[in-house]
Amino acid sequence: MNTLNKVTTWNPLREIDEPQNRLHRFFLGGFPNRMGSGEIHNLTVADWSPEVDVSEDDHGYLLKADLPEMKKDDVRVTVEDGILSVSGERKCQKEDEKKKFHRIERSFGTFRRNFTLPEDADSTKVTAEFRDGVLKVHLPTTPIAKSKATQVKVA
Repeated sequence: MNTLNKVTTWNPLREIDEPQNRLHRFFLGGFPNRMGSGEIHNLTVADWSPEVDVSEDDHGYLLKADLPEMKKDDVRVTVEDGILSVSGERKCQKEDEKKKFHRIERSFGTFRRNFTLPEDADSTKVTAEFRDGVLKVHLPTTPIAKSKATQVKVA
């Protein structure tokens, strides 16, 4: 029996899904909002892109990013001009002379994800926490003032 088969199970569907998921994130990433959704893409290319879930409840939005084996100090969260930016670097493990790797699928290096904030997100009250390899960014919402229709006299 080949011992390599014990270590790694090949899933052909994953090989098909991965490029499709990347395209989906590229074109449809970001928060849903009334102006449409979209992710700002910088001209710099990141080494990898963490998986992100965005949910909403009565209190606001919650962004959860999977950042396994990263430290809090290796992650940066900023809000500027209506853009939430999550960036950082996952350092590559140093090769151990005693270990023999059969397959390496996890990505290493720098990453950056940018999201356009929805109109009702309060960018002054954004908080973030990092625990067990998951970054959680909380974006509270504020009520959007509805404008009243005003009749204008035509002169």
